[in-house]
Amino acid sequence: MNEFETLREEIAAKRIQLGVHIRKMNTPGSPVYRYSENIVWPFALVAVAIGGMMLVNIHVGMALMMAGIVWWLWKEHPKTKEAVFQRSAVLALSDVRIFDGLWAKGALTLYVETPGGQRLAATRRDDWRGFVRKVVAETAG
Repeated sequence: MNEFETLREEIAAKRIQLGVHIRKMNTPGSPVYRYSENIVWPFALVAVAIGGMMLVNIHVGMALMMAGIVWWLWKEHPKTKEAVFQRSAVLALSDVRIFDGLWAKGALTLYVETPGGQRLAATRRDDWRGFVRKVVAETAG
């Protein structure tokens, strides 16, 4: 049995869920890191706030900063997290060696809810191949 192909099929069928450690994957040096998502928006937010402080007064600048932070947390941050998750999932499922490397770094987890309602998870300390074999055996039997 090729566990990696089975894992890909199980994820595609939504029987196994792939979890991604967003903080580990969204750092400089990660293959899925995008500077435009992490540097441009905060820099623009600070620039607008400083502009408001210089052109009007400190209160307007701080109000702009607070509004920008709230906007970024509610609108942009969830988009960034989803984009990092999607890029990480595509990368991880593209090759078994990449998956193994990300698994060893603790960037990936696997989740499943068995037909009996029991929730199982596999993390870096666990063998993902054994987890896939176990889940397939339980769902088949």
